[in-house]
Amino acid sequence: MNTTEFLMITSAICPDRPAIIFEGKKFTFSELSERVNRLANALVDLEIEKGERVAILQVNCSQYVEVYYAVAKIGAIFVPLNFRAKRDELVYMLNNSEASTLFVGERYVQLVNSMCPDLPLVRHYISIEGKQEGMLDYEELLASASDEELFTDIADEDITLLMYTAGTTGLPKGVPLSHNSFSLYVLENVNPADPEIEETNLLTMPLYHVAGAQAMLAATYGGRSLAMMRQFEVNEWLETAQREKANRAMLVPTMLKRVIDHPDLDKYDLSSLKVITYGAAPMPFEVIKKAIELFPGVNFINAFGQTETASTITTLGPDDHIIEGTEEEKEKKLRRLTSSIGRPMSDVEIKIIDDAGNDLPPGEVGEIVARGPRVMSGYWKDAEKTAKAITADGWLHTGDMGYMDEEGYFYLAARADDLIIRGGENISPDEVENVLYSHAAVEEAAVIGVPDPEWGQEPRAIVVLKEGKTATAEELIDFCRERLASFKRPRSVVFTDELPRTSTGKVLKRILREEYGAP
Repeated sequence: MNTTEFLMITSAICPDRPAIIFEGKKFTFSELSERVNRLANALVDLEIEKGERVAILQVNCSQYVEVYYAVAKIGAIFVPLNFRAKRDELVYMLNNSEASTLFVGERYVQLVNSMCPDLPLVRHYISIEGKQEGMLDYEELLASASDEELFTDIADEDITLLMYTAGTTGLPKGVPLSHNSFSLYVLENVNPADPEIEETNLLTMPLYHVAGAQAMLAATYGGRSLAMMRQFEVNEWLETAQREKANRAMLVPTMLKRVIDHPDLDKYDLSSLKVITYGAAPMPFEVIKKAIELFPGVNFINAFGQTETASTITTLGPDDHIIEGTEEEKEKKLRRLTSSIGRPMSDVEIKIIDDAGNDLPPGEVGEIVARGPRVMSGYWKDAEKTAKAITADGWLHTGDMGYMDEEGYFYLAARADDLIIRGGENISPDEVENVLYSHAAVEEAAVIGVPDPEWGQEPRAIVVLKEGKTATAEELIDFCRERLASFKRPRSVVFTDELPRTSTGKVLKRILREEYGAP
């Protein structure tokens, strides 16, 4: 099944149920389907063909969902861009994907206008919110197009999403994901729309993130109303959850911590909440422990996955969050709750291997590898990175170190590379280091992640200054702030006389983490 059928089926079953709730407006599944048809026909009128890449630069909004389904309906490939990325990153992603069309949110119009000379392949710029000079107007496009159903020959294996994810190099990697990558998960784990069962899913995860895309598709297939927020803000989240009587939500650990630490939490009626899924970054034990205490009727699910796996591949389910039984059983559950990512989903194989690729028995630490029909076939236009990431027999190197216990639960031990994860966002140390190296006073720089109770990890820079030069920590942090997305800048700087290196000159970050990695 391809993902466009999710909307067609649910629109037939629950046409009058709200599909999207956004900033005071509600769109039923029937209305959403009509607007998607109009936009799809408008894209065809613009001569956008099957397989072309269509990008969007915007925070969460109702139009975001419409654009995805319209692009999918004509067999094109949707490219959601990280709205926190800097200009050069966006230019790279748009040119690497060879996007022909770019949908633009109002707050990004000025940025996009500055990028236009560097985007020779973009033919159409479409303003989502109001008229903008030199851009097509979104609502005018819809008004001028037919609302007739449009049918395209789409195979389940066709690519529907091209998502960019940070890696250990400075440039983002394109991850092409098929319709099948999402439909297999949704069909296995979500009950289809039922006219008698109504649920509301509160969406705060950005739709450029694979977890946001998965949540959107699951909500459509399940006939769930999607209450959307542009971006997470704790007061708005609490108000929306109460007003819309939200039943489901997904939060990264940072978001959940802000919810449970809110001084007026007890003044909100959150009794409608039945499921809270968390993931995208390590969850501090004290945070999930407190959340379980504050929400006794909620089923908590720890979902672990990657963009390369179309999101979730292991889960630590609701039963694993109930600490009951004998002392031995309680101790085992507490250990799992502290560090386990759960057991594999039914359609995924996971194992632990050593450096030579040999399978390791329970209890031994190695790299976590995964295989299954939802795993990407390779990185976009990058055979070299694909060959490093995926073995000949289809196993994906996740880049995470871990181990498995006797009952098939997997645990994270450490990362195989030096990627930093802050609040669910990937940060490439190389990218931050390159910026630091461009400072006139910096001789050498290395960036590591340090534990943080709110964000999971924070980037810390270890810097060697040039002889005779001076710089303060604040100066270097501000220097990075001007050149990087805000979440990527170092939050602290340590000055040292030299960086530890191997005989071949490679910086030993393991030693840096041991020496400077404490919060």
